[in-house]
Amino acid sequence: MGKYSIKDIERITGIKAHTLRIWEKRYGIIEPSRTETNIRYYTNDELKKILNISILNNYGIKISKIVGLTAEELHEKVIEISSEEVEENLQIESLVIAMVEVDELRFEKILANCTLRLGFEQTILNIIYPFFKKVGILWQAGAINPAQEHFISNLIRQKLIVAIDGQGMMIKDDAKKFLLFLPEGELHELGLLFYSYLIQKAGHKVIYLGQSVPLSDVVKVYNHNPSDFIITATLSISSTEGLNKLMQEVLEVFPTKKVILTNRIENQEDIIKSDRLIFNQSLGEFKNFLEEL
Repeated sequence: MGKYSIKDIERITGIKAHTLRIWEKRYGIIEPSRTETNIRYYTNDELKKILNISILNNYGIKISKIVGLTAEELHEKVIEISSEEVEENLQIESLVIAMVEVDELRFEKILANCTLRLGFEQTILNIIYPFFKKVGILWQAGAINPAQEHFISNLIRQKLIVAIDGQGMMIKDDAKKFLLFLPEGELHELGLLFYSYLIQKAGHKVIYLGQSVPLSDVVKVYNHNPSDFIITATLSISSTEGLNKLMQEVLEVFPTKKVILTNRIENQEDIIKSDRLIFNQSLGEFKNFLEEL
C-alpha cells in the first residue's frame, strides 16, 4: 500500500495542499490517515479519488457538487469527460488514472479520442510526452510500481510501432541516414521510437538497433552501413560524470559524426562541450532540424 504525504498529493494532482485541507475540513471528501507522530498521509485509493476529483474540478464542476457523488458516479463522470473535447491536461490526468488502475480499455478510449481530434503526432507531443513527465513525478513519489509503468509503456510502444510501419518507404532523393540505439542497460525506448517515426515521416532513412546495445556492436553496424547521424538516449544515467563518460566514448568511436542525445539532466553547464554533440534537443527543435536537412 502506497503512503503519500500531502506534498506528494500536491505534486501529483496539482491541488494545493491548502485547498485540499479546506476540502477535507469543509466537505469531508477524504479522511487521511495519521502516523504515530500525527502527520497525515494518503493511501493508493485516496490518491485515485483525489485524481478523479481534480479532473472534475478542473472541468468546472464545483467541489460542493462533486462531494455528493458516490464512488461509482465519480468514476463514470470522469470517464464521460475523458471522451469529450476537453483540455489536454484533463486528458493527461485521465491517462494517469487509467495507468494507476491498470485499465487498458479506458486508456485505449482516451488515446483513440485524442488521436481522432489531434492526429497521432500531436497526441504524442501534447498528450503522451507531458503524461510521461507526470509519470516521472509519480515514480519519484512512489505512487506507481514497475508493472504499472510497463503496462502503459507497452501500450504506447505498440502504437508507435504501428505508426512507424504505416510510414512505408517514402525516402527522399537526398535522404540522410540516422543510426538509433540505446546504450547497454538502457531499456526506455519510447522516445527513441518517436524519433524514428519523425525521421521516417520526414523521408530519411533509419537504422534502429533498439534497447541495451553494446557500443562495440553499434560500431560494427556503422562500419557495415555508415550513417550521417547518431541518436541515442539514456534515462538511467542521472550523474553528469556518468553521462560525460558515455558521451566521450560515443564521440570517440564516431569521430566525424553528429551525435544527438536526450537525457533527464537539464543543466548543461557540466556536460562535455563538442560542436558535434546536440544535447536535450526538444522534439519541436528536432522536427525543425529534420526539415532543414
